[in-house]
Amino acid sequence: MGASHGCPGLKRATLRLVPGWVSIPEIILLLVVVLLIFGPKRVPEIGRSLGKGMREFKQSITGKDEESHEVGTELPPAREHDTTVS
Repeated sequence: MGASHGCPGLKRATLRLVPGWVSIPEIILLLVVVLLIFGPKRVPEIGRSLGKGMREFKQSITGKDEESHEVGTELPPAREHDTTVS
């Protein structure tokens, strides 16, 4: 009973690293590598395109379109006027 340390029935908690979790130093390292590879001008463009792609993917999964919200905002076609002078 070396793990219970005098309290029968209690087990020592063990800290396990869960695969897939990323810590703060790993995120910083990843950002530095991305910055070195793509440069400071391309990183915002990449972020925008990733965000746009995720937004479009979410909309396609949920079935919501921006067009359905804009149905009532269309203007009727313009009437043509007779511009000939008699």
